[in-house]
Amino acid sequence: MDRRGFLKRSAIASGTVLLPQFLSAFELAPSVISGHKKLVIVQLSGGNDGLNSIVPYRNDIYFRERPKIAVSSNDIIKATDDLGFHSSLKEIKELYDAGEVTIVNNVGYPNPNRSHFRSTDIWHTASSSDEYLTSGWLGRYIENFGRFPHAGIEVDDSLSLIMKGKNVNGIATQNAQLMHRNMKKPFFNEVINQQTDEHLSEHNLGYLYKTLTAAKSSAKYLDEKTKTFNSKQEYPDNPFAKQLKTTARFINSNAMTSVYYVSMGGFDTHANQNNRQSRLLETYSSSMGAFINDLKKSDTFKDTVVMVFSEFGRRVAQNSSQGTDHGTANQVYIIGEKLAKPGFFNNAPDLSQLDQNGDLKYQVDFREIYATLLDKWLEVDDQVILNKNFSKLQLV
Repeated sequence: MDRRGFLKRSAIASGTVLLPQFLSAFELAPSVISGHKKLVIVQLSGGNDGLNSIVPYRNDIYFRERPKIAVSSNDIIKATDDLGFHSSLKEIKELYDAGEVTIVNNVGYPNPNRSHFRSTDIWHTASSSDEYLTSGWLGRYIENFGRFPHAGIEVDDSLSLIMKGKNVNGIATQNAQLMHRNMKKPFFNEVINQQTDEHLSEHNLGYLYKTLTAAKSSAKYLDEKTKTFNSKQEYPDNPFAKQLKTTARFINSNAMTSVYYVSMGGFDTHANQNNRQSRLLETYSSSMGAFINDLKKSDTFKDTVVMVFSEFGRRVAQNSSQGTDHGTANQVYIIGEKLAKPGFFNNAPDLSQLDQNGDLKYQVDFREIYATLLDKWLEVDDQVILNKNFSKLQLV
């Protein structure tokens, strides 16, 4: 097989594995992944409305700015004298009551971007708003502290920027068995068996050969680790719950994977927000509740931390379509058994002190949360991943 044919077929080899771009030769010798701790990143894509999720139910400004879409005190589950969970977040509130949730308010970054795509890239790469990176922060973790691509898994059919390193990527798959079957097809065996010293020493082609071999090894490993594990936990019937069920299967099978990424879309509520967000939050909460219960049954929750974020929040004032437009700062949820400060980490948004555009002012840089999780939970050098020193928070 000639070089051009190999490159062409490699690019479409499998929907469950995205091979890294050949930026340089595959010369890395990654360190061992840290312990058996797991970090699960969940994105509520589209920009979940934080003010209608954790509701300031005694704040007059909130009701004044949202005369049609403010959540009434009858539709919340009170948490404090001033704040309450949206009633659709029943399972999250139960975890909060058990001391297994920390809510960080007013999370954002300087000079925020209100584009879904750009702001997602900023969160995925841990960049500044004026900085454009081509690798994700989890991808850089995999590259620097993982043995194989399966050190990081995105439970999806394609790989997001967050999981891409400079030379090593994580794996995207929704089904370990299917991924392994695809990697055992004759084409892959033919390619791998045709490796020569000349191929392996050639800059780009050698990199791809080694990457393909590593991907096949990861596929075999994940299949063998998960095929004997069957969860008895019931999950809701929705795509997000299916992602979490797959994630739990990897974790409960004791796969040597440290970081996971899953996402749930639909949170861009510009119109008719109340009913739509209520359904979305119920899907999110019930699915997350099942996921955490699944981990608890296998005694793996104690070694798992979940971080939940959106790429931005919503405007304080409602719009003319009884929805909300793109905003800035928002909440981040940290879910785990070993939290340093359960409950509300900091004060609720100050609705009387908005920026010049009428948006919430951020107080916590999201990269401080990343730095904390890398340093305190995964126990690796966060500066290697984030390329800068950020303050650590008392979260885990």
